[in-house]
Amino acid sequence: LGALRAAPVALELPWPVPNGALALGLDPLSALFAAAVFALGLATAVFGAGYMRPHLAHRRVGGFALFFNVLVASMALVTVARQAVLFLVAWEVMTVASFLLVAFEHEDGAVRRAARIYLVASHLGAAALFALFLALGAAAGSLRFEAFAALRGAGLPAGLLFALAVIGFGTKAGLVPLHVWLPEAHPAAPSHVSALMSGVLVKMGVYGILRTLTFLPPPPLAHGLALGALGIVGAIAALALAATQRDLKRVLAYSTIENVGIIALAAGLGLAGAALGSPAVA
Repeated sequence: LGALRAAPVALELPWPVPNGALALGLDPLSALFAAAVFALGLATAVFGAGYMRPHLAHRRVGGFALFFNVLVASMALVTVARQAVLFLVAWEVMTVASFLLVAFEHEDGAVRRAARIYLVASHLGAAALFALFLALGAAAGSLRFEAFAALRGAGLPAGLLFALAVIGFGTKAGLVPLHVWLPEAHPAAPSHVSALMSGVLVKMGVYGILRTLTFLPPPPLAHGLALGALGIVGAIAALALAATQRDLKRVLAYSTIENVGIIALAAGLGLAGAALGSPAVA
């Protein structure tokens, strides 16, 4: 608890990229999600060592292992990035690495189709993130997160920015109706990759929504109610769809969607409580 109350840790390194900066920071929100990344990353890596052993007899898995590690590293970088260009680079690396892991058994047509759906859906979501960061950057005069936080959305339509965040990050999170890729990619990926994607990759979308809230003015009641409604409708829909499945991994995929819906419901109720001035509800 003392560590969570400590001042945020920051690090900046040289990076000769136009409009870019290797600005890193660790605050309680980042630490919470980074801890989940590393904990589940370790567990899935240990399980995967045995899971992948049968593949050694008929294919190379060196590339697979490389992209597994790249995925864990990119998710960790997403949680600590403090500049928009760096964040988007980490986000894209995370997407491409997970796409290549999903497509591991690419000789199967169904796997190729699932990987393509995931890649297209991810980049449609990323387009909303580009719009979000461009709008914030133009208003703040900087692409650094501290400038966004200092601006607090002044002079910008907060509702539009919130919608862009929910669309862009909600696609990765698997929020209904932006979940179309998850029931396809989950069964196609090796089991430990499915676990990593369900456990933490989709939660990077949740992290993104929460991080964006620190860039905006205190959200009105309507934003909290909208996020909560999206969450509860998605959770109920995912439960109903899970009941019709016969493939266990598809059932688990819809379970992931349901769990993200519950998280969105909780976040929405928290925002609503804050808007109403009710700390107990928040």
